[in-house]
Amino acid sequence: MYNVRKITEDIWWLGASDRRLALFENTYPVPDGMSYNNYVIMDEKTCLMDGIDDAVTRQFMDNLDHVLGGRSLDYMVVQHMEPDHCSAIPELLRRFPELTIVGSAKAIQMIGQFYHIDLQGKAVIVKENDTLELGRHTLRFMTAPMVHWPEVIVSYDSADGVLFSADAFGAFGAMSGNIFADEVDWERDWADEARRYYVNIVGKYGPQVTALLKKASALDIRMLLPLHGHIWRQDLQLILDRYAKWASYTPEVNSVAVFFGSVYGNTGNAADILAMELAELGVRNVRVYDVSKTMTSELVSRAFQYSTLVFASSTYNAEIFDNMHLLLTDLKNHNLSGRTVGVIENGSWASMAGKKMLELFSAMKNMNVLEPVVSLTSSVDEKSLAAIRKLAKALADSLA
Repeated sequence: MYNVRKITEDIWWLGASDRRLALFENTYPVPDGMSYNNYVIMDEKTCLMDGIDDAVTRQFMDNLDHVLGGRSLDYMVVQHMEPDHCSAIPELLRRFPELTIVGSAKAIQMIGQFYHIDLQGKAVIVKENDTLELGRHTLRFMTAPMVHWPEVIVSYDSADGVLFSADAFGAFGAMSGNIFADEVDWERDWADEARRYYVNIVGKYGPQVTALLKKASALDIRMLLPLHGHIWRQDLQLILDRYAKWASYTPEVNSVAVFFGSVYGNTGNAADILAMELAELGVRNVRVYDVSKTMTSELVSRAFQYSTLVFASSTYNAEIFDNMHLLLTDLKNHNLSGRTVGVIENGSWASMAGKKMLELFSAMKNMNVLEPVVSLTSSVDEKSLAAIRKLAKALADSLA
């Protein structure tokens, strides 16, 4: 049975949610599942905007059949050739033998790589500012490479002021009927998952996202239609401003997030002592995270959110504690930059965590490491407590 919703006079949402999914891209935990959006334009020519994931293809096919109402499908625009948006292509070509696939040259190439389909005579390759006439609607295509694959395009429909934005402006999480951002308390319930999605999926490619935002700023956009998460028809500047901050690695919160990796709790105790000292100095909204208990994708998201970061790590096998090493490597790989950083290390006989962490920070851009680097020998003593207090003062002063 179909489950669809009208977006405009002749644009329909055909998406579905997968609440059984545990790991998006087999990497990122999604405790609330995942939504997959796609859309069909019902004009003189019918046009499907992207496909869907294998897990929800049956629902999508029911939705598509209902909206088409017996009409054929003329075009499918492939904005992003990732399988969670394209796994239905082989079945669509079987059902609609006259279907024309529209996409970038790289997208058409990748369809062949994934599905071993010969699209000779069945594909139209589009470039920057090329158009597709459907009738009342004309789609204008803009390239958006590395947002977040190299083949990505986005599509602007001037008739309704709609930007079909591919993976941009999405979020983790399944939706529950309220597919428009103005139908939910987005700031309370979805902003964190939008950031976690952006940072982990697209965060490495800030300059490319900034380039796309610049293109979008020249358009009369009245609605944003992403491939995951909510549709934006009101307060578009809310999500656009967030993307501008995230893409430029500008923090949202001027405070301190403390991340610790602790074997027996002593390094964690130092992190908590530091947090209390910061509170005593008037610093608000301090957060403390155990890197062994909080999913790495959430930690990366919070590091992007906060202006000032402290990393406290035990030495483990003459290295950084495993989960802390994973976090720091992930932050480097996602190109985090422009943060003030504090370091706490712990070692019972040969402390190496601090040295190794500093080496990682030196490979990242504009990371201001404060003194002192606090060294514990097994647990906090009077000497290390004094150093923690000095670090707290330096952190508080940096926030002023």
